[in-house]
Amino acid sequence: MPASSARRESFDVAGCRVSALLAGNPVAPAILLLHGFPSSSRSFRNVIPRLSQACFVVAPDLPGFGQSGLIPDPGFARFADLIEGLLEKLAVTSAYLYVHDFGAPVALDLAMRDPRRVRGLVVQNANAHRTGFGPAWRDTIAYWNAPSKENEQAATAHLSFEGMRAQYVGGIPKDIASRISADNWIEDWRVMSQPGHLDLQRALVKDYGRYADRFDDIALYLRQHQPPALMLWGRHDSFFDSAEILSWLQDLPRMEAHVLDGPHFLLETHAAQCAELMVDFVRRGHAA
Repeated sequence: MPASSARRESFDVAGCRVSALLAGNPVAPAILLLHGFPSSSRSFRNVIPRLSQACFVVAPDLPGFGQSGLIPDPGFARFADLIEGLLEKLAVTSAYLYVHDFGAPVALDLAMRDPRRVRGLVVQNANAHRTGFGPAWRDTIAYWNAPSKENEQAATAHLSFEGMRAQYVGGIPKDIASRISADNWIEDWRVMSQPGHLDLQRALVKDYGRYADRFDDIALYLRQHQPPALMLWGRHDSFFDSAEILSWLQDLPRMEAHVLDGPHFLLETHAAQCAELMVDFVRRGHAA
């Protein structure tokens, strides 16, 4: 199957405009690419052409990100509702789920709602255990425990242009940082600066605490169902502690794991390698 260029389509899902990049043959195994904070489906621009040779690629912008619309009372469970509606519109009944950063609460909610929809998990710098909460999470955890205005300000201090830049290059080796384009955080901040978007981001910081409260249930799902899994992890992650790697491996002892010399946004530096690993993972699963 030749590679196909991605096309952007918009869908009305329960009154929300959900924008998505689609590529590949709809009869091929589907892969749902869920991006993290503060990005959008553009995170996957460098892997979609290769993935489309083996998969039907669905890469949505989560509500309030990229070109998707805002929603009232945003939260990750509501995001999962809308992505579930998108999959129904595309007649996708099962898929490989890309589990990354803010996409993790959405992907794992979908998986736990109906484990039969999961062909496999691609885990890329995603937190699903408290072991991933290093020192950088101190202010956020304090806000979850005591949601005062002062604690909220500390927990959301990263919602600035410099904060967007730090998501990509903060605390990582200079040679790796030099490979990441400033276009990423410039575009992210452009979107985030639009009316209502910072309010959505503040709501998500709070709602991530509710996701953390589900970690025991998520571990139980993983241990009971043992979905096929591939880990692609950038070892220079300023947000998720490396202890999180072992926690995933303990829950999924058959997971194939690759720890690479890259950042939290691994696809900015290792797209070709990650795309090949994902295509191989999908093809092996499809042949099984």
